[in-house]
Amino acid sequence: MLPLVSISCVTFNQAPYIRECLDGFLMQQTDFAFEIIINDDASTDGTKEIIEEYTKKYPEIFFPFYQTENQYSKGIRGMMLRFNFPRCRGKYIALCEGDDYWTDPLKLQKQVNFLEENEDVNLCFHRANLLQNNEFILHPIPDGFEGKSFSYIELLRHFNFITTASVVFRKPEKFHFPKWYFSLPFGDLGMYKLFLDEKKIHCLKDVMSVYRIHEKGVWSSLSQIKGHENYLRFYQNIYQALNPEEKKVVKKKAKEVQLEIAKLKFPRNRFFEKLYLYNLFLKF
Repeated sequence: MLPLVSISCVTFNQAPYIRECLDGFLMQQTDFAFEIIINDDASTDGTKEIIEEYTKKYPEIFFPFYQTENQYSKGIRGMMLRFNFPRCRGKYIALCEGDDYWTDPLKLQKQVNFLEENEDVNLCFHRANLLQNNEFILHPIPDGFEGKSFSYIELLRHFNFITTASVVFRKPEKFHFPKWYFSLPFGDLGMYKLFLDEKKIHCLKDVMSVYRIHEKGVWSSLSQIKGHENYLRFYQNIYQALNPEEKKVVKKKAKEVQLEIAKLKFPRNRFFEKLYLYNLFLKF
């Protein structure tokens, strides 16, 4: 029987976490078949061996691929779309990285039920917990989106507030990734634009996954600047794929981000802040 859902997972040196991730897949209670598609990016810490162990136990649903060379170190990005999505046979694709995990055995059933009943929605996600320093915190989303359907423009307006492990989307008939996609610093945000096909996103109220935060402490000014610069690069590269209203939002957000960068670089010098802004100003 063909699976209705393909679970797409990417891993690299996540031995301390991968069992919890895979167990979250296996505990799913569904009235449909699903498969687990894994790409391991040449792990050296025992992650591969753990995946092999699970594959031997459940060969009918586990379909791993083991890279012999680390692709990320070679500058290759988009592991899921390059190595997993072409192998996915399901009508729907669920995402989860190897260090995150699912907590609700009905997660897939709830999301698939919603998508089956709402043809105007192409992507369904849910609330999630953040796990940092052994503490759980509810992942924040902007007011007014929980339990609601909305358009892609809201992700541009508020930045991306979807955790990867919470996503289930309709598999497109063809996977086509234009050249600009591979220049994006945020592949998931670009992927949602491509797969939505002008349909909507919906947020379920249920908290059904955990996103691990490995970094400790508050961002330094330097890392904040890098993060803002990545958003500017994202805006520049995705601009050509946006509709007129989305372009208006991106222009506004780019100016806001440019101002934040200038303030971080020159916190006590208005002259240099203005000079930097003048030279940084993006032309769309």
